Amino acid sequence: MKKDTSHINSLENEAIYIMREVAAQFEKPVLLFSGGKDSITLVRLAVKAFYPAKVPFPLMHIDTGHNFPETIEFRDRLVKELGLELIVRNVQDSIDEGKVKEESGRYASRNMLQTTTLLDAIEEFKFDACIGGARRDEEKARAKERIFSVRDDFGQWDEKNQRPELFDMLNGEIEHGQNVRVFPISNWTELDVWSYIEKENIEIPSIYFAHKRKVFLRDGMIWSADDEVVYRDDHEEVIEEMVRFRTVGDMSCTAAVLSEASTIDKVVEEIRDSTISERGARIDDKRSEAAMEKRKQQGYF
Repeated sequence: MKKDTSHINSLENEAIYIMREVAAQFEKPVLLFSGGKDSITLVRLAVKAFYPAKVPFPLMHIDTGHNFPETIEFRDRLVKELGLELIVRNVQDSIDEGKVKEESGRYASRNMLQTTTLLDAIEEFKFDACIGGARRDEEKARAKERIFSVRDDFGQWDEKNQRPELFDMLNGEIEHGQNVRVFPISNWTELDVWSYIEKENIEIPSIYFAHKRKVFLRDGMIWSADDEVVYRDDHEEVIEEMVRFRTVGDMSCTAAVLSEASTIDKVVEEIRDSTISERGARIDDKRSEAAMEKRKQQGYF
């Protein structure tokens, strides 16, 4: 039986419209790219939005140095195959320059440190619009944010001072020093993203599918034991399990889930039966009840 794709087609049309509005309204946009499924979906949408012309803006990755190797390998291969421009700025440089301080301890992560590196890169290249793959279903702070989200000249977000977006009218007018974060797939769900990946036959990194991996358990979560950037106590036993990653962030703050889903259709089925958000596997969101909102107020993605 042929699947009904009308819902996904509608979401795709909306996202392509947003991409084209960005190109029309801003002078120097950039697509923030992590190598995860949401940013890969954005790349496919950007390619379709401007085909047969080239994508009219570069990709930029804020590299923490703690990424999954599979993600970095995929990132480099994708931009080469599509002939896209990729800008990489490294959190390690911000640490070396004394702009941020490396965290330590069991829950140390470079996730929060990305904000300084991102804001410096926006200033360096004078980007006025940054396209990101955040979705409203992921987390309550993201549910508040507009598709065109204005940031002040310090990169900060004021959730109480947002522009109305009526009848798909997107207002990109900004004052000197301001910039806009743009979220073309804000109205999508995790299941929508996977359904689109399935429909478009989009290749994604292998860690999204079930595979055997050395892991250890902490606080009821499954952590990769394949790299020393993930802190592990001596008493935390390394075991081998069949796992996959629902969301891909830093190795130090992203937990895996037990899974046998080795194909896209099995992943879609698994997500349909899931009762928790994919962000439930991100320890950086558990630091406080308002962790994501505070990071956004400071200039985070």
